[in-house]
Amino acid sequence: MKIFTKHELIEKLKAIRELGWIRNTRKGNDGSVGNMLEDLLGIEENNLPIPNSAEWELKCQRKKTNSMTTLFHMEPSPRALKIVPSLLLPKYGWEHKEAGKKYPLNEKSFRQTISTRERSDRGFKVAVDKSEKKVLISFDVSAVSKNHKKWLDGVVDKVGNTELNPQPYWGFEDLFHHAGTKLHNCFYILADTKTDKRTAFFKYENIYKLSGLSLEKFIDAIERGDILIDFDARTGHNHGTKIRCRNSEILKTLYSEVEEI
Repeated sequence: MKIFTKHELIEKLKAIRELGWIRNTRKGNDGSVGNMLEDLLGIEENNLPIPNSAEWELKCQRKKTNSMTTLFHMEPSPRALKIVPSLLLPKYGWEHKEAGKKYPLNEKSFRQTISTRERSDRGFKVAVDKSEKKVLISFDVSAVSKNHKKWLDGVVDKVGNTELNPQPYWGFEDLFHHAGTKLHNCFYILADTKTDKRTAFFKYENIYKLSGLSLEKFIDAIERGDILIDFDARTGHNHGTKIRCRNSEILKTLYSEVEEI
């Protein structure tokens, strides 16, 4: 595997940009645009080999996509309680759509993406408490859609009609420390896409060098609802809790230095 200096990586990315439209040889949808770029760079997946410097992350996304960008994975505190599989899934989970088919009859799901902007139809929302320096998950029975009455009745039977207890949260400093290990510095590439005779082509046009991840900007983005919490768990497996941003423009607002190459 080739080792890059930052300068060499920038020059290689510029050379890839000069190639114009490149035929996709990877399978999949949104993820393939990043996988193809890694292939073109000759690097392993999710491993950007730049030695003797602060950590750098490589992120790539299609232009004009509705897909969110996953920033990193991080389970909520109190972590010792393993709160997703021990509280959210058994107490607040609902029947998995594949229960009795692909999975056992008692398979439950807790899968939803939530933010500060509004409560989900199951009553969940992200809240920011700046005095306690916490990002929390909140639940309100009065906000649950009538479509979920049967599910809500089951929840109330188990835990009552109160707020989550304990309330899942991420401390500002823990959240920022974890973000810093993945996103402190980032090369961010946006690609145009087209399809010709069912074959996808990518053109890696916009290259950004992002540095100086800002805690204040990160928390502000959560408070605005631009960064979301994505739970993806079922009885048989917790796929991990993701911290995600709505679109490519949001990612650039999190850094103190943004340079377009």
